[in-house]
Amino acid sequence: MDRFLSIYLNDQLAMGIAWRELARRAQKANRATELGDTLSRVAAEIAEDVETFGDIMRRLRIRRNLAKGALTTLAERIGRLKPNGRVATYSPLSRFEELEVLIMGIEGKKQLWNTLDQLADLKTRLPDIDFRRLIDRASRQRALLEPHRAQAGVDAFQY
Repeated sequence: MDRFLSIYLNDQLAMGIAWRELARRAQKANRATELGDTLSRVAAEIAEDVETFGDIMRRLRIRRNLAKGALTTLAERIGRLKPNGRVATYSPLSRFEELEVLIMGIEGKKQLWNTLDQLADLKTRLPDIDFRRLIDRASRQRALLEPHRAQAGVDAFQY
């Protein structure tokens, strides 16, 4: 069972790293705005979640698959090259898509914490990890980003 848990955790860690990098990039693209301030907070919390996740893996003695992390980081950077409706600048579509993908990642993270708590029964193996708090924090992150995502959608599609 730990073999499957190891694969699952490494897959989830790789995705967490990608969302962390996306949040940081979006924050930089929107600095000195209300959205940039929100993204700064969310990006910091996502980075904390990735650290928590890494700590869980260390405590379970699950080795990190460095290749998965590197490939995910590379894929996130290659994703920056996709067309956004502008040749060389940030566009309203870029903002919307970044927020949309971040929210998808946050929803996935909520599911991850629930899986580790309920299905993998890590609450028994790691009783000091408060999975409910992690799920609640992800819900707050989504709530912070949602109004910005909605406005970005209006800006992109009613431009």
